[in-house]
Amino acid sequence: MLASWIPFTAFQGLPAGMAWVLAFVLLLALWIDEHFGEPPASVHPVVWMGNYLRLCGGVTVRCPPVAAFLLGALAWWVGILATGALGWGIQALVFWQAAEYRPQADLQSGVEAALVAILMAWFLKGMLSWRMLREEVGAVELALAQSLEAGRERLSWLVSRDTAQLTESQVRESAIESLAENLNDSVVAPIFWFVLFGLPGAMIYRFANTADAMWGYRGVYRGKNWEWAGKWAARADDVLSWAPARLTALLLALAAKGVPLRALQKEAGKTPSPNSGWPMAAMALALGISLSKPGVYALNPEGRSPRAPDTGQAQKLGSKVLVALISIVLAAMVFIAIGVGA
Repeated sequence: MLASWIPFTAFQGLPAGMAWVLAFVLLLALWIDEHFGEPPASVHPVVWMGNYLRLCGGVTVRCPPVAAFLLGALAWWVGILATGALGWGIQALVFWQAAEYRPQADLQSGVEAALVAILMAWFLKGMLSWRMLREEVGAVELALAQSLEAGRERLSWLVSRDTAQLTESQVRESAIESLAENLNDSVVAPIFWFVLFGLPGAMIYRFANTADAMWGYRGVYRGKNWEWAGKWAARADDVLSWAPARLTALLLALAAKGVPLRALQKEAGKTPSPNSGWPMAAMALALGISLSKPGVYALNPEGRSPRAPDTGQAQKLGSKVLVALISIVLAAMVFIAIGVGA
């Protein structure tokens, strides 16, 4: 779908110099994430998206099925267009400043170019979040070390399922599952779409993924029936996450070494979602553990129950995936930009 959206194609005909600008922006975004974490809620782009989605969802979810579906799809498209336009405008400003910049120019020109690049990096950082994911999963393990009740409470910050009756093993499983699934949603997929379509691609994906997280429930959730109001958002996220989810699984398998790809494919197909099973199955096989949701799926059922050290191992695997991805991306961005392999 996005491949035909030519105005938002970041690298078509782009000179190699611009590709290095985008590579710098990506590295700066990751540096901001690692050293500063999440921006305050009042200036966080994803919070802005969430506020819009909450407002629209409050209306669509109360409508009859047909109206709920149509209004949900319309609200999704309005949000996508606004988000993409904002990303495109910021990126266009960066490209313009980069094209105008000359080493012999005055200091003000250099400062302006640096500031707009930082602005773009700040927005891109808002679309991805490895530090917070890593720390939140680690916080669940630390809470479990205090008590099961503390672990359940901390896990409730991370997942939408009811945590009140979970055992210690189930709490740990849920945390590791969340790390694997969100490694795709919050790290690999935004970078994947940034490589293909620049900042607009990353922002469009993040909006679509946030819409699915807020609207994409089957049936009743917290007293509201999202079956039709969130159907378009859920299906759109399935499409946009399809390739990144499999890339995440492959990178996890390579980082762990020795994960059988046939077993990965078999286990990934056990989840209702066409995408989330891939990174979760890869993580289960990589750690040699079983990950399950009672009554829904059991990934690698022959594996053992996860233990405390497995949380740290999962975090390390996630970090290896990020390093591998960035190594590949920095080369791919330049090749795509100058048309090598076209």
